[in-house]
Amino acid sequence: MDETPGTLDELAGRAERWRSVSATAPEGQQQPQRHTAVVVADRFDRITWRDTYEQSAGLRELAGELNERDVHTTKGTTGPDGTTDLLTDAFLAAYKVRPRLRERTEMDPSRLVNHQVITSLMESVEFAELHRETAGDPYAAAMAVLAQAAALRRMLEHSRDATEQAERAKRAQQAAESAATAVGEALQRAAAEADGNEGADEDGTVSPPTPAAANAVRQAIEAAEAAEAAARRAAQAAGQALAAATPGIRVAARSAAAKAAEAVREEAALMRAWGVGPGELERMPFEQRARLAERLRRSRLAEWAELIGRFRQMAGGERARKVENAAGELVGVTLGDDLSRVIPSELANLGLPELRAVFAARYAAGELMLYDSQGEQATGRGAVIACVDTSHSMYEAGPGGVTREAWAKACALALLDQARDAGRDFVGILFSAADKLQVHRFPADRPADIAQVLDFAETFLGGGTSYQRPLSAAGALLEEEFNDAARMRGDIVMLTDDDCGVTEEWMRDWNEAKHRLGFRVFGVAIGAPRVAEADSVLDALCDNLRAIEDLTDVHAAADLFRVI
Repeated sequence: MDETPGTLDELAGRAERWRSVSATAPEGQQQPQRHTAVVVADRFDRITWRDTYEQSAGLRELAGELNERDVHTTKGTTGPDGTTDLLTDAFLAAYKVRPRLRERTEMDPSRLVNHQVITSLMESVEFAELHRETAGDPYAAAMAVLAQAAALRRMLEHSRDATEQAERAKRAQQAAESAATAVGEALQRAAAEADGNEGADEDGTVSPPTPAAANAVRQAIEAAEAAEAAARRAAQAAGQALAAATPGIRVAARSAAAKAAEAVREEAALMRAWGVGPGELERMPFEQRARLAERLRRSRLAEWAELIGRFRQMAGGERARKVENAAGELVGVTLGDDLSRVIPSELANLGLPELRAVFAARYAAGELMLYDSQGEQATGRGAVIACVDTSHSMYEAGPGGVTREAWAKACALALLDQARDAGRDFVGILFSAADKLQVHRFPADRPADIAQVLDFAETFLGGGTSYQRPLSAAGALLEEEFNDAARMRGDIVMLTDDDCGVTEEWMRDWNEAKHRLGFRVFGVAIGAPRVAEADSVLDALCDNLRAIEDLTDVHAAADLFRVI
């Protein structure tokens, strides 16, 4: 190395490339930081992530676990515990409708592993399927991240060496930038010292810097060159480590996306089966939605989702086919108040002034003689009441492992849909022994609360079976509806697997109430054909009775949804 100090211009020539590096930032500021986020996001996206993170205990726990594994985190951005940039990017990739990734050259060296993980996720075929379910839905995007947790851990384990090398590369890059800044500072000091020397040579050349100043510049340049070489070696080592980890990351990414897509799809199907639509889910607070999903997944209700979904689909199809008030085949004469079916002799009374009052009284009492028909019947106007047996025998499973209770409650929930579609109140009555009864009311003028629906579906009373208590309660509800709103022609559906006796006095009162209020009673004997035999009590109570033996067949009750 030439020990001659040299002129300032000569030293400046050697330092020029370092000055250009240090001059990229405004005076007094540090070098511009490279990006730590892989997914390009605006402030609204970041607000959505922060709000979701703060509401999701699962995300916070996962972030804490990853922090403990010494994964790089950005502290203080989303809460006191912070969160990983990787989780943020995984969430935004699932949430944003058109996620865009930054180029590798824009990334902070320590985040190149994150860049590879997110790139591998988004390039997989499985991610496209996942993204259809999560785009624009913060909850679904968060659930996707949690479903990918195990795979994310594996990817980070596989790339641990690459992560460590990336950290070394970042430190080396920072050292190189600091050395470049030191070159500029040393050159400025040397220039200031030269400017301070009085006078100049006759040819106008400025005096060279002192030997000490020149040596300081030279040493700064040598340090910068060494730091640059070290940064290149570190970057090369980091690139090689990441290349070695990439195949494993890609395999884990495909597995993660597939698992997350399955989890999101299953939850969406579960919500649909229980009648929770996308609009209701979007309005539901995050924690409430999370608790609902957990309740549906963890309880025995999850086992009924497929059956409930098939029941609701069948009922919807039957509603579309239903023909209301079709005349059918004339089979005789009955009593009622339907003026469209009044027989001619009754109408003749209107022609006699002295009999018009009689006609009006009989009409008010529902005692006009009408043509009776067989076929499609007139639908009801009053409440739909499902009386569901929850005695011990309803636990018994039939074909396909479907229990009698599951079939009965799936049918009852389809009846709830039926009532709401027709603008009618629905009441679910759970019964067993005479001292065990629960009434769940779902008025037509208010949305059905999903928590109340689940309470109705989950409750099981146990014990024996009594007909009188639930049917008396149903009759009282229809009486109340008639008195309050003058609505008649309600429908009661009795879902049971047992036969039990009723008193003669109660039977007389029951028949009188049926006649006065004009309601119909449908019976479904579940898994117990004997209960539907001609001489059974249930047969005597019901206007329409059928037995269900194959509990996997939802269409066995299809005709109910055409006449109710």
